[in-house]
Amino acid sequence: MRLLHTSDWHLGRTLHGVNLHEAQSAVLDRICELVEDPPDGIPIDAVLVAGDVYDRGVPPVESVQLFEWTLSRLSAVTTVVVTSGNHDSAIRLGYGSALFRDRIRMITDLGALDLPLLLDGSDGVRAAIYGIPYLDPDHARVALAGSGGALPRSHQAVVGAACELIRADLAARDGLRSVVLAHAFVAGAEPSDSERSIMVGGVDRVAGTVFAGIDYAALGHLHGPQAPESAEGSVVRYSGSPLRYSFSEQDHTKVVLLVDLPAEGPVVVSPVAIEQPRPMATLRGRLDELLESPEHSAAEASWVRVTVTDRVRPDSLMDRVRSRFPHALQVFHEPEAAIDRGRGGTTVVSERDPRELGSDFIAYVTKTVASEGEVDVFEAGYEAAITAQHLAESQEVA
Repeated sequence: MRLLHTSDWHLGRTLHGVNLHEAQSAVLDRICELVEDPPDGIPIDAVLVAGDVYDRGVPPVESVQLFEWTLSRLSAVTTVVVTSGNHDSAIRLGYGSALFRDRIRMITDLGALDLPLLLDGSDGVRAAIYGIPYLDPDHARVALAGSGGALPRSHQAVVGAACELIRADLAARDGLRSVVLAHAFVAGAEPSDSERSIMVGGVDRVAGTVFAGIDYAALGHLHGPQAPESAEGSVVRYSGSPLRYSFSEQDHTKVVLLVDLPAEGPVVVSPVAIEQPRPMATLRGRLDELLESPEHSAAEASWVRVTVTDRVRPDSLMDRVRSRFPHALQVFHEPEAAIDRGRGGTTVVSERDPRELGSDFIAYVTKTVASEGEVDVFEAGYEAAITAQHLAESQEVA
């Protein structure tokens, strides 16, 4: 049996104000092509989408239409299993799930945790596929407690309880491989800047051992593909997001995971790279060098984060950067040899030495140590202002 594991589409998300609809359409089109025409000819028996289909509970209309288009295209050739993530509205994402064809399974309700999709693979392998939607501990600790009172207020407790229900159901089924979709932060994995915190009670993680006894745990939530520690005999993987959503992800190779479940033996996971519609780059240097150096040519078509190190902030900085890098999203000014001129005490500004005052002012504006010439000019201006003030006061008295 072959599965395709993906997650964290975040439809409707923007990148520093840039609408990502076209980029998201491109990567979802690539996923559909992989399912419709597998690279090695082995058919894909199911697509697993482990949460965060949307970026917010009430997504834009164009994002809903994109999801509908993708779901329709995938379900025409395979089974699709979708769970909700912490960004999704479980109720909205799961609307109509009881009306869908057998090839579409939307798991957004805690009542369906131990109700698997029983899937027959094209090679005769059978699997039970369970879904754990994102579990908010404050709600799930009561819903999953049974008659024993509320569970502890933690992700570990609620995800652990969900897995216990799944293992109990699985124990009554013979000859099946087991798969669980879950949207959680598993200990040992690395986050990026674009994930929303799910911390509750100071803790946001669960141990990979909660999936003990499960052949494959298809995880969502973290945007980098990775393999956190797990119990022996279980394979636990994050597919990561198919698109880069922050500059902390610029070095990620975005993938989907092809998961092969034989009738017996270990699960085999193979990443397939998803080409990015636009690369990312981070540049740093003096403005003239950034605008003229041929070594930055490759970044001209990229989403770019730029740090300009000129001693004085250049005029029209963003416009000048975008004259070469039209897709620049962030531009910072951090002068070379920047210093901290923080000063304690409560000295009244008017009582301070003008040269000291000028030195501090220039350092604050330029973030560098003031030169003697600059302090001389400041002192001359200061003295001229004081003289003019005294002259004006004497004229008023007269």
